[in-house]
Amino acid sequence: MKNKIVFVLLLTFQLSFAQADRKYSNDFLNIGVDAAALGMSKSVTATTSDVNSIYWNPAGLSNITVNQGAFMHTSHFAGIANYDYAAVAIAPKEKDGVTFAFSFIRFGVDDILNTTSLIDSQGNIDFNRISLFSAADYALNFGLATKIKTIKGMSVGMNAKIVRRKIGDFASSWGFGLDAGIQYAVKKWNFGLMLRDITTTFNVWELDSENFELIKGAIPGQNQELPENIEITLPKIHLGIARDFDFKNKDFHLLTEINFHMRFAETNDLISTSFASIDPSIGFQLDYQKFVFLRLGAGNFQKIPQFDGTESLSLQPNIGLGFEYHGIQIDYAMSNIASSGNALYSNTFSIKVDFDFMKSRKK
Repeated sequence: MKNKIVFVLLLTFQLSFAQADRKYSNDFLNIGVDAAALGMSKSVTATTSDVNSIYWNPAGLSNITVNQGAFMHTSHFAGIANYDYAAVAIAPKEKDGVTFAFSFIRFGVDDILNTTSLIDSQGNIDFNRISLFSAADYALNFGLATKIKTIKGMSVGMNAKIVRRKIGDFASSWGFGLDAGIQYAVKKWNFGLMLRDITTTFNVWELDSENFELIKGAIPGQNQELPENIEITLPKIHLGIARDFDFKNKDFHLLTEINFHMRFAETNDLISTSFASIDPSIGFQLDYQKFVFLRLGAGNFQKIPQFDGTESLSLQPNIGLGFEYHGIQIDYAMSNIASSGNALYSNTFSIKVDFDFMKSRKK
């Protein structure tokens, strides 16, 4: 019975998002990709310039000069949930041409016990009626970017995403949305603007009525009617400002960036109003001859209400390490390093490959 209640609570949580005008839908698309970016606490809107730009700011794809591929895997909640990402970018054949990119994201919890049929109408328990299912979210992105020939240092990009969400045989949805981005570089300064879900990404849900009948009576007074089937993700704005610093010892180089992540909802973010909330983040990347990279970042600043009516401030520090050699870059990032409890640690690994560079070396 305990497993049954846990399952129903999970399903109720998922289905609660399948209603119109939700502010936090498709949140799996906010987790982030690429250990290098996560090591800087997602502060890369202005400087992202490789295949992973399809996620952070599609305008950055315009800086790609060779075909690239990337892959990332990470586990959350002590390995209960897995997040996988893969992307490919096709560089333009001509200077200032159009760069194309594709990416795929899966965030899922697998092997969940389905105990809705464990107890029959007569109260008999039959463990053979237990089955397994997955609750998974998928996103397929198609991106393109180009440099603006009339404005030196400016690039623009856009990507379209198809979202698929599935909760076993109980419910599934299809969604569609658009993102757009701009980058501008002048001397040692970089500026970036990412408009996520500019068309208010939507998901249309379809619930299986037969399976829904199995959970209607699990919790009295709950899940008695099918929820609305339209889910809307409100737009978000990401603004980035970055600067490069050179040392007298030219072997070392420092990149710093600060981002402001705005969403149109009143939250516990550091800056919060009834109209919008802003969560700042800052990241640092120190490299040695573009071979070894050390990254630090801080973000997710939250005001936590206390029992005495006051508020405390929490933040999420990140740290990362990377290596790049002969067109292959391997990165690692660890999040929540100041939090207590092993389940809060997230270890992320990613790899990026320059395909053309590897091809030329093979010849």
